[in-house]
Amino acid sequence: MNIVFVVPCIRPNLDKAYFPTGIAYVATAVQRAGYAFDIIDIGAHRHSDAELEALLLRKTYDVIATGTLVSGYKYVKQIAAIARKTSPGACIVAGNSVASAISEFLLSHTEVDVAVKGEGEITMVNILRALERGESLGGVKGLVFKEGDTFIDTGYDEIIGDVDAIPFPNWDLFDMELYLSKAMQDVPEPYPIAKDEISPFVVNTARGCPFRCTFCYHVFQYTNYRYRSAASIFSEVKELHKRYGINYVNFFDELTFFNKKQVEDFVAVAKESGMKFYWNADIRSNLFTEEDMELLYDLKKCGCVSFGYSLESGSPEILKTMNKKLKVEDFARQKRALDKAGIASFTSIVLGYPEETLETLKQTFDVCYDLDIYPSTGYLLPQPGTPMFEVAKEKGFADDFEQYLMKMGDRQDLRFNMTNIPDDELQEAVRGHLKRINDKMNLGFSDEQLVKTFTFVTSKESTGNGN
Repeated sequence: MNIVFVVPCIRPNLDKAYFPTGIAYVATAVQRAGYAFDIIDIGAHRHSDAELEALLLRKTYDVIATGTLVSGYKYVKQIAAIARKTSPGACIVAGNSVASAISEFLLSHTEVDVAVKGEGEITMVNILRALERGESLGGVKGLVFKEGDTFIDTGYDEIIGDVDAIPFPNWDLFDMELYLSKAMQDVPEPYPIAKDEISPFVVNTARGCPFRCTFCYHVFQYTNYRYRSAASIFSEVKELHKRYGINYVNFFDELTFFNKKQVEDFVAVAKESGMKFYWNADIRSNLFTEEDMELLYDLKKCGCVSFGYSLESGSPEILKTMNKKLKVEDFARQKRALDKAGIASFTSIVLGYPEETLETLKQTFDVCYDLDIYPSTGYLLPQPGTPMFEVAKEKGFADDFEQYLMKMGDRQDLRFNMTNIPDDELQEAVRGHLKRINDKMNLGFSDEQLVKTFTFVTSKESTGNGN
């Protein structure tokens, strides 16, 4: 059976390459099950449609698998069209949120045959075994597919309860030389050592998030939040250091640390292991206060360079609509505690809720201005499967659902304005606020870079030695 994984490129206009962690886990499971396959990595090598077609024509493939976020629908649609052209009899499989959030629409409007819901490791192996034996996919949990005009939904497969048991991704399936050369562009300043001495890479430590923000859709939201033990995380970092000399880790999760017990366990294992590496991670916006200084100093000593945690909005009313379960005061308190510990902060904001006004915009940016934190700025992108998408539908934005999906993309661009503020006025106000933060912090961004920057930046004052 000829199998190929196709990794989409969802940001073709950016000179970046994000290691495809999700596909890497699935491909590793397939390899461990004894199957051979090819990988065509468009995200890494930026293959054109013609190049993809030529690569797919090398073999007559029986299974062609791809997947990405629902905002990348248009890329999956194009990949599936080329796949069908090159291997008309192939079973085309899609995963990630493009498959979970819009399963039936995906199957009806693209050449995709099978949509995988939820975790893909076990499900993908079961698909291959069923196809190999000539069995119906109806016996495979975690799928949606069509039989004639009928959609068959087999429900969700049982989750992997012990995420420590999931094998590390086989990184060497991919062009690691390229990914390692690109990884530095996602290391936020300030750098803990000379830039040319940093060897960074990504590690996934958790699946899902225990919270349900109304703008957020992720593929694990049907199940509980699961996170790896500190021992498992350090074992992977040790292997990455051994193989590739990694000394800086971007923990790449929706939420790395949910509570202080996780943090304390991490610190304990760090001290016991004696390992030295630098790292950043994502945390809740109200996890720490000035009462946690001893723990924060320990984190600093264990290599913590920065934490990401989201403000999203400075308006209490909008935060409530977002279901953030966060107070602005808690966000500010945590920022001050991290500053004191010498741990840098980076944050993101979501602009453009229906309640947004010029005054609530100012509230949000004032928080960032006062705390000396330059936010990763994005506009509300109502994703199918979220409460905010239901609002978008009510307002008529998704009357033509195909066009809606084709319009989706990075949130740095204003794609769906659900406020009562005219587009130009809204965007100009955002640029103006970002400029005043940029000028105060002396970051040197040009007008074109103000909103478009994907780099999380914090003030130079947040680089104390933690003593």
